[in-house]
Amino acid sequence: MSHTHSPAHTHPHPDPEGHSHTDAPAHPHTHAPLPAPSREGSVVLEIGGDLGALIIHTGPEQDGLEIEVSPVDDAAAPRTHAAVRPRHLAGRTVYCAVISPLTAGRYTVWRDETTADATVQVPAAGVAEHRWA
Repeated sequence: MSHTHSPAHTHPHPDPEGHSHTDAPAHPHTHAPLPAPSREGSVVLEIGGDLGALIIHTGPEQDGLEIEVSPVDDAAAPRTHAAVRPRHLAGRTVYCAVISPLTAGRYTVWRDETTADATVQVPAAGVAEHRWA
């Protein structure tokens, strides 16, 4: 996995009805220290073959929030998460979580421990985008 900012983290979740992290509090959660805000061209995505990436756009109020995703077809699979961080682009700042790499397929974006926000199709060798509702 190649990232310079907002690396995705995977934690096992053996029981989708009542799972827990061994190294983190209940969802939503944050990890310290957070990576610095990124600048244009500073985030590296690991995509290609059957690997894709997911960008989840949010508002500034979600800065630091860890957003989790998991494969739709495998409720017992570990969830992967990344922190929302400011991304300074030419003339503007956007807030998003960047999750890379993800194996191509359908993913549930989790609002909290048990509430799904949406499902998103991550393409092979491509990038999917989702707006946090």
